[in-house]
Amino acid sequence: MADTPGLAGLLTSADKRVFRFAAARHWPAAEPVLPRLSRAADHGLLWAGAAVAVAALGQGARSRRAAARGMASLALASLTVNTVIKHAARRERPRLDVVPVIRRLSRQPVTTSFPSGHAASAAAFATGVALESKGWGAVVAPVAASVAFSRVYTGVHYPSDVLAGAALGVGAALAVRGIVPTRSQMPSPGRPFAEAPKLPGGEGLVVVANRASGSAELASVVADALPRAEVVTCAPEDVEAELERAARSGVALGVLGGDGTVNRAAQAAVRHRVPLAVFPGGTLNHFAYDLGIESVHDTCRALAEGEAVRVDLGRFTPGPGGQAHGYFLNTFSLGVYPDLVRVRERWAPRLGGWPAGVLAALETLRRGRQLDAEFDGVRRTLWLLFAGNNIYQRMGPTPGHRHDLADGLLDVRIVHGGRLPGARLFAAALAGPLSRSPVHAAERMRRVRIGGLAPGTQLAYDGEVTAAPPELVLDKAVEALTVYRPQVLSASAF
Repeated sequence: MADTPGLAGLLTSADKRVFRFAAARHWPAAEPVLPRLSRAADHGLLWAGAAVAVAALGQGARSRRAAARGMASLALASLTVNTVIKHAARRERPRLDVVPVIRRLSRQPVTTSFPSGHAASAAAFATGVALESKGWGAVVAPVAASVAFSRVYTGVHYPSDVLAGAALGVGAALAVRGIVPTRSQMPSPGRPFAEAPKLPGGEGLVVVANRASGSAELASVVADALPRAEVVTCAPEDVEAELERAARSGVALGVLGGDGTVNRAAQAAVRHRVPLAVFPGGTLNHFAYDLGIESVHDTCRALAEGEAVRVDLGRFTPGPGGQAHGYFLNTFSLGVYPDLVRVRERWAPRLGGWPAGVLAALETLRRGRQLDAEFDGVRRTLWLLFAGNNIYQRMGPTPGHRHDLADGLLDVRIVHGGRLPGARLFAAALAGPLSRSPVHAAERMRRVRIGGLAPGTQLAYDGEVTAAPPELVLDKAVEALTVYRPQVLSASAF
């Protein structure tokens, strides 16, 4: 009596039958496409190009995160498959005698068959992208599925190789998410929640758009999304007056522009006790992104539901131009930091925030001058002082992202004076967010008193630069601002 084949034998037999079926079947329009697509995916080149396209065409932080997460997931999947599993499994490639010659790859792979590295990379990239942006995930998924199928179509893998590779790729993307959470997993920024009027269609909302920040096109998007709102586009010199008028006349104040414009809108909203609706319209939009708002539609959802949070304002006393106080939503700085910010923001779109911050700091400190100041009566020499409104999560003296915009704290970081400023700042950039060293100090504080500043010293706050007074105090206006933000952050947009 013949032995009954075991489960493994049955699966292997079924695997080969499916492979022969795929090889013998005519697939319309596949012959000129799938072999080329399979070759394009060699060494991850197709996905590197796709990542560049997603980041460039998306034109937003979500798209850049999706591209970065896709590549990180691909790297982990490729490393796992090619350095561990293939060496352990050592399955032979399928025989090509049943595959039409026109389908075969010009160069056959020499590695073992199980699992498919191409399928793993494709699934990892597509899953990683989709975890950050469902829209871009839907665009990438058909390409990833085609690459995976092309490996069977061209005869270099059995179907089980492809399925196993795809499963490993999905697992790699989920593992990356476990290490670096997606936006939807992050703690909700800007707590605690606050009451704000529901404004469906933007009824009662006056939005001021700063033409200089490149917001003219977005202003039409806001007007289309909120047909009942009043949208005013104005020149930079008219922004202050328009914000005052809008805050007095509207149920809520809307602002479309960069961080400097948003800063002025926040002050107007606090003075007139109206909630603020922020539409990201600048280059980096630090406050909006840290708040969890990455698109016009995020703000529109919050307005329709009346969802808002209370956030802190950083404060420095005395303020600019003889005012009692100055306020900052993001950062305050002394020393060479104003120049550092300008250089960093010029490079950030091309290099990314952290590399641009380090390179800008090295250039700025190389040609900058040290600053003398008193802290609690002790005179010190320093290259820069940075004070963040709330605690920034990225390490080093350059700002990153904040998970809580109502923690009541200032994130104070100092690079001490001395020789070799570039080396000092590089050491600070590698240090933890709370550290003390001969070159760098970082502390969480509620109040800072600074004195002994020389005439001509410059300070910067939220991208604005002004003359510093001889003495000043930094502290917080805790939960002073109410701002619209959807309670459930969406990852579905591009």
